[in-house]
Amino acid sequence: MARPAAAYEPAVPPRPACPYTSCYCEENVWKLCEYIRSQDRYPTEEFYAVFISNDRRMIPLWKQKSGHGDEPVVWDYHVILLHVSSGEQNFIYDLDTVLPFPCPFDVYSVEAFRLDDGLRPEFHRKIRMIRADLYLKTFASDRSHMKDANGKWQKPPPSYPCIETADSKMNLDDFISMNPKVGWGSVFPLPDFVHRFGRQTDYSYSLEGQ
Repeated sequence: MARPAAAYEPAVPPRPACPYTSCYCEENVWKLCEYIRSQDRYPTEEFYAVFISNDRRMIPLWKQKSGHGDEPVVWDYHVILLHVSSGEQNFIYDLDTVLPFPCPFDVYSVEAFRLDDGLRPEFHRKIRMIRADLYLKTFASDRSHMKDANGKWQKPPPSYPCIETADSKMNLDDFISMNPKVGWGSVFPLPDFVHRFGRQTDYSYSLEGQ
């Protein structure tokens, strides 16, 4: 029997207790994945790092902390965490939103994503989702994208060391890219993502092995 949404137990601590560095969303989500793996409360296979971008790297999102009123923030990319829950509702973890943390998927979809229909084509959003365990194994960033031409930080970096793998010190662009032939995980248009993981979802669907 499906658990009611109210009974959902968050997979990570309350927002103020989570590791967070402004403008380093890809690392914030990596840290959430790391915490979930360490706690072993939920299977890491239920969680996905979700990169939102497009070919022009211009994606509007609403209900962001850096927004003003009901105006969207236009990011080059943003990263959130999706929990494909065994309950009746999936959940989004976004440390940069003013919405609840975690937020029911359908609430986040309506409030933060809204629809591509009313946007000019260059603002239409795409999704790359990577299972959390794969993200932990493959993601690497030397943070060079946050330095200006003179090598100065545009935004202060996290205090912990750069995330790297045996194979790479910097592959962030492979995750931001919405070319399905590049990098890891699955790439598809935002409306497909919303349809797939909203309440109308067929929960037998699996991204096993992606």
